[in-house]
Amino acid sequence: MPPPRRFPAVVLSAALLAASLQAGLAQGGLMRPVLELMRPRLETRLSKACVDGLAGESAELTTQLQEPCRRLAGRASRCLVRETDAAGRELAVLAELLQGQLGPEGERVVKRCAAQLLGLPANSLEALSLAQMARRFGVSPP
Repeated sequence: MPPPRRFPAVVLSAALLAASLQAGLAQGGLMRPVLELMRPRLETRLSKACVDGLAGESAELTTQLQEPCRRLAGRASRCLVRETDAAGRELAVLAELLQGQLGPEGERVVKRCAAQLLGLPANSLEALSLAQMARRFGVSPP
């Protein structure tokens, strides 16, 4: 009978490192730096969507809305990062975003932040779909 195979120390170390990283990621917090790196781009997109959605074709309104939309986008992006991190589901949200979609994890984060930005309890919008929220607030549905 051949002797039992022994895993090289490097393979075993890599496996243990991967397992500990997965456990750490499940607890949340380790992906926050990645989320923070994505935040400036998110802010830019949110600010542009805010201005475009509210100003329409008016150059005067576009100018007047630049700063308020920038501030709102900053608050929204910080909330999105904070809530994604707090949920401990960073990898799920990032995977959804990399696929170009907003899945159930991302929707939950968006609803929590929308509620907070509107001054509502964090879980108050959970029963609504994003399409219902969009219609209610008069914006194009996602």
